[in-house]
Amino acid sequence: MATEFDVVVVGAGPGGYSTALRAAELGLSVALIERDERPGGTCLNRGCIPTKALITAARAVEQARAAERYGITIRVEDVDFGRLADYRDQSVRTMTEGLAGLLRFRGITTIQGTASIEPESTDADDMHTVFVTLQDGSMRSITTRHIVLATGSRPRPLPTTPFSQTVLSSDEALTLDTFPSSAVIIGSGAIALEFASLWNAAGTQVTLLVRRGGVLSHWDRRVSATLTRELKRHGITVINNTNVDEIETGVNLGATVRYTRTVGHTTEQGVAAAEIVLAAIGRTPNTDADWFTGTGIALDDAGFVHTDDMGRTTVHGIWAVGDITAGHQLAHRAFEQGITVAEAIAGLDPAPVDEATVPSIVFSSPEAASVGLTKAEAQARDGYTEVTETIYPMMGNSRTMMIGENGSITVVSAVDTASGDRVVAGIHMVGPEVSEIASEAEQIVGGKLPLSTVARLIHPHPTFSEALGEALLKADGRPLHMR
Repeated sequence: MATEFDVVVVGAGPGGYSTALRAAELGLSVALIERDERPGGTCLNRGCIPTKALITAARAVEQARAAERYGITIRVEDVDFGRLADYRDQSVRTMTEGLAGLLRFRGITTIQGTASIEPESTDADDMHTVFVTLQDGSMRSITTRHIVLATGSRPRPLPTTPFSQTVLSSDEALTLDTFPSSAVIIGSGAIALEFASLWNAAGTQVTLLVRRGGVLSHWDRRVSATLTRELKRHGITVINNTNVDEIETGVNLGATVRYTRTVGHTTEQGVAAAEIVLAAIGRTPNTDADWFTGTGIALDDAGFVHTDDMGRTTVHGIWAVGDITAGHQLAHRAFEQGITVAEAIAGLDPAPVDEATVPSIVFSSPEAASVGLTKAEAQARDGYTEVTETIYPMMGNSRTMMIGENGSITVVSAVDTASGDRVVAGIHMVGPEVSEIASEAEQIVGGKLPLSTVARLIHPHPTFSEALGEALLKADGRPLHMR
C-alpha cells in the first residue's frame, strides 16, 4: 500500500468524503482515514439518514390518522419495532455501502484507524507526516503535501448532566428499540424538533423545553412563531423561556426535569417528568485532540478551526471542512466546502462557499426551511437598502388547504446598491414539503436575480411550490390569488 499521497483526508463524513471524491476526480492521489467501520460520518450513520428513515415511517402513521378527514378509515394496530429497526438500518447500509463502492471506483485508498499529526512533522519540502493507529494497534505513517481535516462533531451534553441511559443524546435516541411513552426534549433546533415530531407522531407524549420565546429563535421571527404554534396544534407541549436547573434520574423511574421559567419580570419554577430526556442543545467540534493545538492550528474559543474563505487553516498545507469550521453544521454545506478545498488544492480557482445562501432545513411536522437573510440581517448588511418583508400565508395554497396544514412564507427583498435592482435577500418558510422548495429558494437568493424576474417564473398548479411563486408575486407588488 502506498505511503505517499497528494492529499490525506482525516474523517469520512460529508466534508471529508466529498473532498476525497473531487480530489480523486481531478487526478490527485488520495488517502481517506476514518476511525469508524463504515464511511459517511454522523450524517449517514447516526444523523441525516437514520433520522429521516424513521421520520418517513412516522409520517405514514400521521397520514393514516389524517385519512379520516377524507372519509377513509385506517387504523394503526401495531408498530413492529424489529422490522422498523431493520428498515432504518437497511437505509443506512444502502447509503454507506454505495459510498464505499464509489470511493473504490475513484481509486481512493481508505484506511480504518485514528489519525494524528505530530508537531514539527512537516519537512523542508512542505511534506506533512500523518500517523495512523490501525485497528490492531499498530502504527502507520503517511506523507502528503496536503491534509484536509474533517473530524466532525459530537452531541453536546448539558453543563451539569452527562448523557446516560435516561438522559440521551441523539446518537442513543436513534438506537432505541421502542418509542418512549413520554419524553422531555431540551432544545429548540433541528435535532430537537425532528425528534419531537417523530415521537409525537408515534404516540409519545412530548414536552419541549425551549430556552427563548419560541423554537428556531435565531430564524425569521414569523417562521419561529408559526412553527411553535403548529407544533402545539399537533399535540406537543412547548414551554418557552426556560432554563434547566436539575435533572433527577433513577433506575426504571424515568427522569424529572426541574426548570425555571421567566415570564415578563417574574420567574416561576416548573417540573416536567418523562420516561426519557433528550438533550439536543447543539454539537461540539471534534478538535480537542492534543495534536490539533500541538501542530499550531488556530482554534476559536468554541473549538472551531480558524480558516480563510477557501478552507485553509493557519498551518500551511492543512485545510479544514465541515462541522469543525464555524457556521452551519450541515451536510450539504460540508459537501460544497469539500469540493471547494479539493479544487483549490488541484490549482483551480473555485469561488468560496457563500455562507449566506446555505439552506437550513428542519424535517419537523410541518417542515421549516430558511435561505439567506432575515429582515433585520438584511438591514444591517452593507450593500442593501430599502429592505422590505412580504408574508404569504400557506393556507392560501390549495394543496396545503387540502391536507389541513398551515404555515407561511416570508420573502425579504432589498435594493442591491451594486446593481440597483431589487433582489431577494432571504426566503423563510414553514409548511408541508417546504424542504423540497428550498433548492429553488437557494437559486433565487444565491443568484441575486431581480425580483421582477423571479416573480415571472411559472410554478405548476396545483403544487406546494406554487406558494413560493405567489409569495414572489406579492413581494413584487402584484399578488394574484390573494389581496
